[in-house]
Amino acid sequence: MKKRVTKAVFPVAGLGTRFLPATKSVPKEIMTLVDRPLIQYAIDEARAAGIKEFIFVTARGKSALEDYFDLAPELESKLRKDGKDELLEILKTTNMDSGAIAYIRQHKALGLGHAVWCARRLIGDEPFAVMLPDDVIAAEKPCLQQMVEAHAETGGCMVAAMEVPGSKVSSYGVLDIEEDMGSIVKIKGMVEKPPVHEAPSNLAVIGRYILTPNILKNLNSIKPSAGGELQLTDAIAAETAQGNNVFGYRFRGERFDCGSKAGFLQATVSFGLARPELCEEFGQYLHDMVAMRNAAQ
Repeated sequence: MKKRVTKAVFPVAGLGTRFLPATKSVPKEIMTLVDRPLIQYAIDEARAAGIKEFIFVTARGKSALEDYFDLAPELESKLRKDGKDELLEILKTTNMDSGAIAYIRQHKALGLGHAVWCARRLIGDEPFAVMLPDDVIAAEKPCLQQMVEAHAETGGCMVAAMEVPGSKVSSYGVLDIEEDMGSIVKIKGMVEKPPVHEAPSNLAVIGRYILTPNILKNLNSIKPSAGGELQLTDAIAAETAQGNNVFGYRFRGERFDCGSKAGFLQATVSFGLARPELCEEFGQYLHDMVAMRNAAQ
């Protein structure tokens, strides 16, 4: 019987240097997309997929992130007193039950693989998800939920994947495909940021994973990359070398790279237009801006 995926690891130890000076005092993961921090989108997606235990791999300077999930008695009392029940319900979605969330420190920035390895004692001997909050995915059915449902049929390891232009494959981990079955592909290897002419496909890995505990053993045995980092893709590739099942999953939805300024702005526009209370006024503003820009040209 396959074990259910009920734990998720959130690697959030990065410094967010691409968003300086904002991230000098504000962790990137709680930068606001419309009216919710990035991490809230990841948490909501995880909850929809049945995740019950949330493991955050953090670093110094992330106390604001930890506080975000704590209770705010004074604020809740004020909202209740003022009869702002709708806002109170929204606030409750940010609270985490005692014991549901754990924080592990990654003392040195040694890569995504190392961040996952730091959580090994809390993961134990069961499959687990890894979610990168920088990747925000708009989907009718949340991406991780799609993957959990597919994983229940396949077992093994599974990575979220999407087609990217050939010119951009060198920015991603790329899948070497053994068998293409549509939404699910069986893979025989993974290459981290290959040169365009060496890429085995244009199917790129993005920040959603379902992994077996054997990945943790692989992380113990693989060698760090040239930069001294432990690459998660290397640990997953080791699974294929050992003959274990590894799958890519073509998720249904639109992914935004909120680790970049352009991606964050694109997500802001898309998510803003998707909000009924904002779409008319915001949409008209964007229309007028484009019209003015075209006229100026």
